[in-house]
Amino acid sequence: MSDTITIGLVSISDRASDGSYEDQGIPALTEWLGRALRSPWRAESRLIPDERALIERTLRELADEAGCALILTTGGTGPAPRDLTPEATLAVGDKEMPGFGEEMRRISLNFVPTAILSRQVAVIRGKSLIVNLPGQPKSIRETLEGVRDAAGEVSHVGIFAAIPYCIDLIGGPYVETDEAVIKAFRPKHAIRKPAV
Repeated sequence: MSDTITIGLVSISDRASDGSYEDQGIPALTEWLGRALRSPWRAESRLIPDERALIERTLRELADEAGCALILTTGGTGPAPRDLTPEATLAVGDKEMPGFGEEMRRISLNFVPTAILSRQVAVIRGKSLIVNLPGQPKSIRETLEGVRDAAGEVSHVGIFAAIPYCIDLIGGPYVETDEAVIKAFRPKHAIRKPAV
């Protein structure tokens, strides 16, 4: 049986946090994870403004106190002056995981040329993987799940395929996915028999 994984969901937006409009990031992440994960999970959700010190404090709290094995942020990764999520994420990380940002931009380039303006990063902090995702629900889904062709077959695998094994490697719970949504990749020696 898989352990319950605690996942931090952080939506970073001045306007959503002050109530100017309804946050779409946390609902999009919750919906996608609800479809994608077969393992039991619980969310620790935070809706905060684009304030670097607050972002850093929130990420530290979710990693160090709430025990999140995975923290997904959405918003604040563009070139605008108040987009400071990558800086805050790098500041709290022990190790940078550059492959995640590279692959997210590669996936998004299937849809928009402005994907190169995105500055998403990922880091390890202790036993937590922190990943910056795009801000739009459609982009969140495409980045996590991948690109599908007209027949619904995956033509470009999403980043979540690598996340369960990364969590294994840093000492977190064993996470299983619904392969119809996203197939988690693990080397043969790391695959456990499915829970009955």
